[in-house]
Amino acid sequence: MSASYAVIAAGGRQLRVSPGETVRVDRLSAGVGEEVNLERVLLVSTGEEVRLGAPHVEGAVVKARVLGDKRDRKVLVFKRKRRKMYRRRRGHRQWYTLVQIESIEAGS
Repeated sequence: MSASYAVIAAGGRQLRVSPGETVRVDRLSAGVGEEVNLERVLLVSTGEEVRLGAPHVEGAVVKARVLGDKRDRKVLVFKRKRRKMYRRRRGHRQWYTLVQIESIEAGS
């Protein structure tokens, strides 16, 4: 049975995904063009029914194709102590993986 949307847990975040959609998840070890199965599915909706997992929906899987790894925009980390002339500025760019959702299988 195919589903119209699902809520998945990926990298400590919850994402609402639909087939054909492109989403960003924390960096995966899969290469470009590989298919990955995202099995931590929290909710599946088929249009007429909604299945909620406790904590995951049994048998549900979201299939996605890896489009590539990229880096997010820079976040500045600034530390300071008043009256002590202590200042540190550092930048950080987080890696993420861009995936395209191909199908959502709701299981049984």
